[in-house]
Amino acid sequence: MRRILAASAALLAGLAIASQAMAADLGRRAQMPIKAPEYMAPVFMWAGPYVGINGGGGWGDSSWSGAPATGSFDVSGGMIGGTIGYNWQNGPWVYGLEGDIDWSNIKGSTTVNCALGCETKNTWLSTVRGRVGYAWDRFLPYFTGGLAVGGVEANRAGFTGDSETRAGWTIGGGVEFALAPQ
Repeated sequence: MRRILAASAALLAGLAIASQAMAADLGRRAQMPIKAPEYMAPVFMWAGPYVGINGGGGWGDSSWSGAPATGSFDVSGGMIGGTIGYNWQNGPWVYGLEGDIDWSNIKGSTTVNCALGCETKNTWLSTVRGRVGYAWDRFLPYFTGGLAVGGVEANRAGFTGDSETRAGWTIGGGVEFALAPQ
Protein backbone atom coordinates (compact mmCIF):
# COMPACT_ATOMS: atom_id res chain seq x y z
CA MET A 1 0.00 0.00 0.00
CA ARG A 2 2.92 2.26 0.61
CA ARG A 3 3.98 1.86 -2.91
CA ILE A 4 0.54 2.81 -4.23
CA LEU A 5 0.46 5.83 -1.95
CA ALA A 6 3.98 6.92 -2.99
CA ALA A 7 3.15 6.39 -6.67
CA SER A 8 -0.09 8.40 -6.31
CA ALA A 9 1.73 11.24 -4.55
CA ALA A 10 4.42 11.28 -7.24
CA LEU A 11 1.77 11.30 -9.95
CA LEU A 12 -0.11 14.20 -8.32
CA ALA A 13 3.11 16.18 -7.85
CA GLY A 14 4.04 15.59 -11.49
CA LEU A 15 0.61 16.75 -12.66
CA ALA A 16 0.82 19.89 -10.51
CA ILE A 17 4.24 20.80 -11.92
CA ALA A 18 3.10 20.09 -15.48
CA SER A 19 -0.04 22.27 -15.12
CA GLN A 20 2.07 25.19 -13.76
CA ALA A 21 4.45 24.89 -16.67
CA MET A 22 1.59 24.86 -19.14
CA ALA A 23 -0.06 27.88 -17.49
CA ALA A 24 3.17 29.85 -17.85
CA ASP A 25 3.15 29.21 -21.60
CA LEU A 26 -0.32 30.67 -22.12
CA GLY A 27 -0.39 34.11 -23.74
CA ARG A 28 -1.80 37.14 -21.97
CA ARG A 29 -5.35 38.12 -22.55
CA ALA A 30 -5.54 40.61 -25.44
CA GLN A 31 -6.32 44.19 -24.37
CA MET A 32 -8.71 46.38 -26.24
CA PRO A 33 -6.82 48.87 -28.47
CA ILE A 34 -6.68 52.40 -27.07
CA LYS A 35 -7.86 55.09 -29.50
CA ALA A 36 -5.51 58.04 -29.81
CA PRO A 37 -7.06 61.40 -28.94
CA GLU A 38 -8.32 63.41 -31.90
CA TYR A 39 -5.72 65.90 -33.17
CA MET A 40 -6.68 69.52 -32.74
CA ALA A 41 -4.43 72.10 -34.36
CA PRO A 42 -3.33 74.83 -31.95
CA VAL A 43 -5.25 78.09 -32.32
CA PHE A 44 -3.13 81.22 -32.70
CA MET A 45 -3.87 83.78 -30.00
CA TRP A 46 -3.75 87.49 -30.85
CA ALA A 47 -4.22 88.56 -27.22
CA GLY A 48 -1.49 90.51 -25.44
CA PRO A 49 0.89 93.43 -26.01
CA TYR A 50 2.73 94.07 -29.28
CA VAL A 51 5.14 96.48 -30.96
CA GLY A 52 5.84 96.90 -34.64
CA ILE A 53 6.72 99.10 -37.56
CA ASN A 54 4.22 100.55 -39.98
CA GLY A 55 4.24 102.35 -43.27
CA GLY A 56 1.80 103.61 -45.79
CA GLY A 57 0.48 106.66 -47.50
CA GLY A 58 -1.95 109.45 -47.00
CA TRP A 59 -3.91 111.85 -49.18
CA GLY A 60 -6.39 114.63 -48.79
CA ASP A 61 -6.87 118.26 -49.64
CA SER A 62 -5.76 121.61 -48.26
CA SER A 63 -6.97 125.15 -48.75
CA TRP A 64 -5.76 128.51 -47.55
CA SER A 65 -8.22 131.17 -46.49
CA GLY A 66 -7.53 134.88 -46.12
CA ALA A 67 -4.80 136.43 -48.25
CA PRO A 68 -3.98 134.54 -50.38
CA ALA A 69 -7.13 132.40 -50.69
CA THR A 70 -5.89 129.42 -52.69
CA GLY A 71 -8.97 127.29 -53.00
CA SER A 72 -8.66 123.52 -52.51
CA PHE A 73 -5.59 121.59 -53.70
CA ASP A 74 -4.43 117.99 -53.29
CA VAL A 75 -1.86 116.73 -50.80
CA SER A 76 -0.37 113.22 -50.75
CA GLY A 77 2.73 111.31 -49.69
CA GLY A 78 4.22 108.50 -47.64
CA MET A 79 4.89 107.83 -43.98
CA ILE A 80 6.76 105.34 -41.79
CA GLY A 81 6.93 104.84 -38.04
CA GLY A 82 6.34 102.62 -35.02
CA THR A 83 3.28 101.10 -33.35
CA ILE A 84 2.51 99.85 -29.85
CA GLY A 85 -0.74 98.25 -28.68
CA TYR A 86 -2.65 95.63 -26.74
CA ASN A 87 -5.24 93.09 -27.95
CA TRP A 88 -7.96 91.13 -26.21
CA GLN A 89 -9.46 88.05 -27.87
CA ASN A 90 -12.88 86.45 -27.41
CA GLY A 91 -13.16 83.41 -29.68
CA PRO A 92 -12.24 84.61 -33.17
CA TRP A 93 -13.03 88.28 -32.34
CA VAL A 94 -10.06 90.50 -31.53
CA TYR A 95 -10.42 93.91 -29.83
CA GLY A 96 -7.54 96.29 -29.32
CA LEU A 97 -6.14 99.71 -28.50
CA GLU A 98 -3.05 101.01 -30.25
CA GLY A 99 -1.01 104.10 -30.82
CA ASP A 100 1.60 105.04 -33.39
CA ILE A 101 3.87 107.87 -34.38
CA ASP A 102 5.17 108.39 -37.90
CA TRP A 103 7.49 110.56 -39.92
CA SER A 104 5.36 111.92 -42.72
CA ASN A 105 6.00 113.47 -46.13
CA ILE A 106 2.41 114.28 -47.07
CA LYS A 107 2.45 117.53 -49.01
CA GLY A 108 1.00 119.49 -51.87
CA SER A 109 1.26 122.93 -53.46
CA THR A 110 -0.67 125.35 -55.62
CA THR A 111 -0.04 128.54 -57.61
CA VAL A 112 -3.66 129.73 -57.49
CA ASN A 113 -3.48 133.31 -56.09
CA CYS A 114 0.09 132.43 -55.06
CA ALA A 115 2.33 133.05 -58.09
CA LEU A 116 5.54 131.66 -56.55
CA GLY A 117 3.75 128.72 -54.90
CA CYS A 118 2.04 127.96 -51.62
CA GLU A 119 2.76 124.60 -49.94
CA THR A 120 1.03 122.64 -47.17
CA LYS A 121 3.07 119.85 -45.57
CA ASN A 122 2.38 117.28 -42.85
CA THR A 123 5.76 116.47 -41.19
CA TRP A 124 4.67 113.99 -38.50
CA LEU A 125 1.52 112.09 -37.63
CA SER A 126 0.37 110.23 -34.53
CA THR A 127 -2.82 108.29 -33.83
CA VAL A 128 -4.58 106.63 -30.90
CA ARG A 129 -7.16 104.14 -32.12
CA GLY A 130 -9.47 101.34 -31.17
CA ARG A 131 -9.84 98.37 -33.46
CA VAL A 132 -11.91 95.25 -33.99
CA GLY A 133 -11.03 92.27 -36.15
CA TYR A 134 -11.90 88.68 -36.91
CA ALA A 135 -9.04 86.16 -36.68
CA TRP A 136 -8.56 83.16 -38.96
CA ASP A 137 -5.58 81.60 -37.16
CA ARG A 138 -2.58 83.81 -38.12
CA PHE A 139 -4.59 86.03 -40.48
CA LEU A 140 -6.36 89.08 -38.96
CA PRO A 141 -8.38 91.57 -41.03
CA TYR A 142 -9.58 94.54 -38.93
CA PHE A 143 -11.27 97.95 -38.86
CA THR A 144 -9.86 100.84 -36.83
CA GLY A 145 -10.65 104.43 -35.92
CA GLY A 146 -9.79 107.18 -33.47
CA LEU A 147 -7.86 110.41 -32.90
CA ALA A 148 -5.17 111.70 -35.28
CA VAL A 149 -2.71 114.48 -34.41
CA GLY A 150 -0.09 115.91 -36.75
CA GLY A 151 2.41 118.65 -37.37
CA VAL A 152 1.28 120.88 -40.26
CA GLU A 153 3.44 123.49 -42.00
CA ALA A 154 2.24 126.19 -44.38
CA ASN A 155 4.92 127.86 -46.54
CA ARG A 156 4.65 130.65 -49.11
CA ALA A 157 7.67 131.32 -51.29
CA GLY A 158 9.42 134.51 -50.18
CA PHE A 159 7.56 134.73 -46.85
CA THR A 160 7.98 133.29 -43.34
CA GLY A 161 6.14 129.98 -42.97
CA ASP A 162 3.84 128.89 -40.18
CA SER A 163 3.53 125.57 -38.35
CA GLU A 164 1.11 124.19 -35.81
CA THR A 165 -0.15 120.94 -34.34
CA ARG A 166 -3.59 119.98 -35.61
CA ALA A 167 -6.01 117.29 -34.39
CA GLY A 168 -8.60 115.37 -36.35
CA TRP A 169 -9.94 111.87 -36.82
CA THR A 170 -8.87 108.72 -38.62
CA ILE A 171 -10.71 105.64 -39.83
CA GLY A 172 -9.43 102.69 -41.79
CA GLY A 173 -8.78 99.01 -42.01
CA GLY A 174 -5.95 96.60 -42.46
CA VAL A 175 -4.75 93.03 -42.54
CA GLU A 176 -2.13 91.48 -40.29
CA PHE A 177 -0.35 88.16 -40.60
CA ALA A 178 1.58 86.66 -37.68
CA LEU A 179 5.03 85.45 -38.76
CA ALA A 180 6.28 84.28 -35.35
CA PRO A 181 4.54 82.39 -32.53
CA GLN A 182 4.59 85.36 -30.16
